[in-house]
Order: sequence, then C-alpha cells, then structure tokens
Amino acid sequence: MADLVQYYGTGRRKSAIARVFLRPGTGEWKVNGKAFEVYFVTEQQRVAAKRTLALTELAGTFDVVTTVKSGGVSAQADAVKLGVARALVEFNPELRKVLKAEGLLTRDSRMKERKKYGQKGARARFQFSKR
Repeated sequence: MADLVQYYGTGRRKSAIARVFLRPGTGEWKVNGKAFEVYFVTEQQRVAAKRTLALTELAGTFDVVTTVKSGGVSAQADAVKLGVARALVEFNPELRKVLKAEGLLTRDSRMKERKKYGQKGARARFQFSKR
C-alpha cells in the first residue's frame, strides 16, 4: 500500500480551530468537504486563507484539505492561514524565515473577554440609578 504524503498544521484564531493537510497536487481546496468558494463566501476571507500559499508561490503545487470548527467564518479563514503556514514549515523549514517576516507564523492571541459578575458584560455595567 502506497504511503500518503501529506503535511499537517494546526491553526487557531479566537475560538476557531483549523486542521490543515497539504498534499502534493494541483491546487484544489476543500474545507469541511465543501469547495473553497462555497465555504468562504467573501473575497476577504478567500484572500486571508490563501495568503500563505500566494506569498510562497506554491499555490498550484498542493491540494489543501482542511477541517474547521467553532468561531465565525472570518476567524476560521485566519485559522486556515496559520495552519497552512505551519504545514509549509513542516514541508520546507527554509520557508520559516519568509513566513515569520510576514507574521504568518504568529498566533493572534486576542480572545473574547469573559463576562464579569455584577456586570452586564465584560465591561458594560448594569444601568446605575441614583433614585
């Protein structure tokens, strides 16, 4: 049985988690079993997800199979971007310098702030009444 050659990377953004598999191929994208254009509707999301492969000029050499869960679609696109970058570093460690310079290997740590007790939200208070 022939071994399946693939490179794996995990990407996270807010609460979105993307598992990215790069396989040698023609540049086909699948996200949760759907076509790339069907899953990522806006052009901004598509550009964000494909940014890593476009920068390294490897867009036509890999088929990208991803599984994303949680979060919104925009955060999922950013999670896919990080996952592709990590998978590319696994494929070729010399790409690390280029990707790091563009900030594509840095996980965006900004998360939703938790709601505090005695308050309406994370920062919003309940309305104050003097009388």
